[in-house]
This record gives sequence, C-alpha cells and structure tokens, in this order.
Amino acid sequence: MNATATQPRLKARYNNTIKAELAKQLGIDNTMQIPKLDKIVINMGVGRATQQPSLLEKAVEELTVIAGQKPIVTKAQTSIAAFKLREGQAIGTKVTLRGDRMWEFFDRLLAVAIPRIRDFRGLPANSWDGRGNYTFGLNDQTVFPEINPDRVEAQRGMDITIVTTATTNEAGKALLDAFGFPFKKGVDADAQRPRKRSRHAQRGPVKTAKK
Repeated sequence: MNATATQPRLKARYNNTIKAELAKQLGIDNTMQIPKLDKIVINMGVGRATQQPSLLEKAVEELTVIAGQKPIVTKAQTSIAAFKLREGQAIGTKVTLRGDRMWEFFDRLLAVAIPRIRDFRGLPANSWDGRGNYTFGLNDQTVFPEINPDRVEAQRGMDITIVTTATTNEAGKALLDAFGFPFKKGVDADAQRPRKRSRHAQRGPVKTAKK
C-alpha cells in the first residue's frame, strides 16, 4: 500500500510537492533545514470562569470537539485584585496538537473553518513572532462545523498559533503560502502593517458570524 494513502492530505502534499518547492524557493540544500509545521497551539481564554466555573467546563468541552484532543486548563500566574483574580485560579483552556492531529486540524482550518468567516478579507500578514511562528485570533467557535450552534451558550474566541521550524518570518510565511494560507493582500495588507513602537505580533480577532 502507498504510504501516503494513510497520511493526512496536507501532510502528503507537503512531503510530495511543497517540500521540494520550498527548498528551491528558499535556496536550501540541506533537507533538514526546509521549514515545516511543528505544532499548533489553540488557546481559549475564559475570564468569566472566575465567577462562573461552568463556563470553563463548556469551553473545555468545545475545544475538545474542535481539536479532537483533550485540552488542559490554564491558570492565572499572578493575582489581580481589580479583576478579583487569584493566583492559580482557572482562567482558560489550551491544547497543543502535533503529528497527524495537527495536520488534520490544519486541513479543516483552511478548507472549512476559515471559509465560514463572514465578510472574510484575509488574515493579518504581520502576526509573526520574529522566529517563523504565526498567531491569529478567531472570535467565534461556531466557524468550526463540529460545534452545534444550537448548543452554544456563549460566544468564545481563541488564539491559534502555528509553530514552524523556520528561523525567520519570511521562511515561515513561504511555508504557509505554499499551503494557500489566506493572508491579507493589497490594500487590506497595507492597513494591517504593524506599528513600529511595538515588537509584538498584532493579534486582532477576525470577525465571524454565528451560524
């Protein structure tokens, strides 16, 4: 049996075509230096869980369905009196995807979830960390068809970080571009240029529609 037959679709595409194209495009001779996906981290903050723990339970349930893997609960590292937040209090949930689960989620993200965003004009092209890793935000979990909108109790946003083995933003972007990642282009991209006073990636959430 062909080994690629059991591989996730985008993983097979990377191994069969994209890898060689990137080596040529980036002028890389050592195959070990060709950028690839390393992991995808999905973080869902639930600040109101400090007052209503059931919200966190629902967030964990929904993120499990979205990712296909049980997430962990994140806790506050410091106390903030103004927000009635104590150190160690549960404030969100996070999951890290690797291997085939990562590839399968990446495929669903590109082919299904992102196209369901209302009035979509592309994702910010500048949300890089300087080391080839890209982060963007979604503000509605129902763009994932695994979530039944009739059972959604509250709209929940999330940050998605795509971690690559690239060492520069340019190489990381070349990798995502090869998969057809929908970055903003033209006038929309110019409007999203990062401010010079900040070294951090812009992570503005993308508007989505409830189904």
